Amino acid sequence: MVYTLKRKPKDAKIFNLSRLAQDIEALGGMSAEDVEHVGKAIIRQMRQTLTDGNSVQLDGFGIFHTTFRCRTSEAAKDCTVKNIERVNIRFRVANAFRLVNDSNATTKGAPNNIVFELVSEEPSKPSGNNPSAGSGTSGNSGETSGGSASEGGQNENPLG
Repeated sequence: MVYTLKRKPKDAKIFNLSRLAQDIEALGGMSAEDVEHVGKAIIRQMRQTLTDGNSVQLDGFGIFHTTFRCRTSEAAKDCTVKNIERVNIRFRVANAFRLVNDSNATTKGAPNNIVFELVSEEPSKPSGNNPSAGSGTSGNSGETSGGSASEGGQNENPLG
């Protein structure tokens, strides 16, 4: 049996600009429509700034910059924009936003802390009737100190 850690989802959803605007409106100060307008303007300006070859730093969040992959050529005349295979937008996280694990965080339960849970991954069984074959969860998070009971009857916590 093999154990691994996976991020413990709280209520995993995808939040779009409209949903974020509603949450910001609930905090007060701006209407959801105003927040959406500002958000779209930021995105539009970021796109233009990145297209111009510049980087964008959002304080407390991180820096966005562009990179690309280009095929090499033997002669300078053969090196054209057609040699560019891929253009990427990269993100470098700010230190203030860096996410941490609760086990090594200085402040337990801080907003940047992520909770992990212990997951056991069993080898696939040949019978196709068992939908849970392949992986199971122990139900314990990485921050608890108790042992986890696995199918093998072991009561140990590999996290320490």
